[in-house]
Amino acid sequence: MAITVMQRYEMKYLLNAAQTEYLRRQLEGHMRLDGYGLTSIASLYYDTPDARLIRESLEKPEFKEKIRLRSYGLAADDSPVYLELKRKCGGIVYKRRIQTTVTEAGMFFTGKDVPDGGQILKEIAYFRDHYHPLIPSCLIVYDREAYFEPGGDLRLTIDFRPRYRTEDLTLTKSMDGIPLLEPGWTILEVKVQDAMPLWLSRILSAGGIFKSSFSKYGEAYRRELAYQKEKTIERGGLILPDAA
Repeated sequence: MAITVMQRYEMKYLLNAAQTEYLRRQLEGHMRLDGYGLTSIASLYYDTPDARLIRESLEKPEFKEKIRLRSYGLAADDSPVYLELKRKCGGIVYKRRIQTTVTEAGMFFTGKDVPDGGQILKEIAYFRDHYHPLIPSCLIVYDREAYFEPGGDLRLTIDFRPRYRTEDLTLTKSMDGIPLLEPGWTILEVKVQDAMPLWLSRILSAGGIFKSSFSKYGEAYRRELAYQKEKTIERGGLILPDAA
């Protein structure tokens, strides 16, 4: 958690229950589960009032960026959380983050700066001012197993029970949310600075595990759009041309 700057390739995969158990078995002897075990993570995404950031991201541009506030477990107002700026360009993910608190982060998004943020804070503050105003948009929660390669830079995470909510947008309320996947499905992320090792490529191929462009925030946004559209139709409101 002390890492403040990251630059690496990140690849995502959707796994069913059988593939998840297969992968866990195959990782034995190659990677180790980190000391935190199964960890619950909550990420509060900020966006413009018209959802510009996620709308542009879903168009799959060459360059895209997001900002979020992340906690490991349920946060309190003064417990450590992480303000993160995440950018992706040419398949490479660049991440900048600083440690702060829920209270300080709230002040930050009103225009005040977090103490002792240094150069990274300046980058994040520039992003905030460029897209002003930024407001809480969506809370994403999941339970994660993280693996690391001893002596190497390879990291692998498996996210269980990904869920979201668009109400009670705070890291201090609860870890509840609406499921993003069917029961038993998980999200695998492979994170490496260079190429994926051959042994891992063979394991994934043998297990029928192939890359996906799944985005937790993106999927939550699409679901909320569909829900709002359905509610509009139920109320007898305007039916868009593609609603048939």
